[in-house]
Amino acid sequence: MSQQTTRPSYDFIKHAKQVIFDETAAIQQLTDKLDQNFTAACDAILTCKGRVIVSGMGKSGHIANKIAATLASTGTPAFFVHPSEALHGDLGMITPHDIVVSISNSGNTDELVTLCSVIKRQGTKLIAMTGTADSLLGRLADYNIDVRVDKEACPHDLAPTSSTTATLVMGDALAIALLKAREFSPEDFARSHPAGRLGKRLTISVSDLMHTKESLPVVADSDNLEHAILVMTGKQLGATLVVNSKNQLLSMFTDGDLRRSFEAGANLKESLLSDVIHNDYFSVGDTALAIEALAIMQDKSIMVLPVLNHQQEPVGIIHMHDLLKAGIV
Repeated sequence: MSQQTTRPSYDFIKHAKQVIFDETAAIQQLTDKLDQNFTAACDAILTCKGRVIVSGMGKSGHIANKIAATLASTGTPAFFVHPSEALHGDLGMITPHDIVVSISNSGNTDELVTLCSVIKRQGTKLIAMTGTADSLLGRLADYNIDVRVDKEACPHDLAPTSSTTATLVMGDALAIALLKAREFSPEDFARSHPAGRLGKRLTISVSDLMHTKESLPVVADSDNLEHAILVMTGKQLGATLVVNSKNQLLSMFTDGDLRRSFEAGANLKESLLSDVIHNDYFSVGDTALAIEALAIMQDKSIMVLPVLNHQQEPVGIIHMHDLLKAGIV
């Protein structure tokens, strides 16, 4: 009969909390490490005529890749280059007009030090993010940003944990400081993220989504209720726009307005729209963003919104379903 062994009981939450505590402490210490090197690095990037190349080996390489992506999406053209690949041909991607940000906790990573020695000889500016300023990389750098941590969250003080977290946060600090200096707006951000929800909200206009021309339900105020019903049914938007003789919008007549008209005794053939419409409607301009139309519809609890030009003429109509389909909501 085989003897069954029992697994020791571990307090996983206790250990997890300790990791979070250690890494939080490492991040909090970063504010004391911000000095003239950080400011000078920001100034150098702002005046750079080329691009920012971020590089690192191993875990630092993963962090470097993320920092490059954050820089690129917040207004600073940047990309990641692997040190080993650079030493085997990709070095041609780096020019004297660029700035290289090299990341190494020890500051002595062989591939990175070799790469940085070469790019320094060709006149490329170098920013280092190291945990040891008096290291080969730290001494090579034009500006060394201190990302030193007292200890790793790893209980053996070996696995990169607190150090990689601190470096990532410092990279975010660099990117956002540059974003503020460039006055990089949400609209600028959206142009870099056209497929994302934010990009859609800040780039898609009402005119991109609205129903126009033949699909636009429009009736005159001199028409009767029967004609309004035919138009509303044919266009299938649950409403029709009512205009005067100058083609200016007077009202939007909805399914609900139709029911209320019948309840008040209106006659299908004899009652004119001018007798039953109300003038308190909401609308949006044809140059507005779709998100502006959404805000009006949500605030007023309506599903359909007229779109007007500068002459107050209806040029379209937008339905909540159009906003949902486009991913604006």
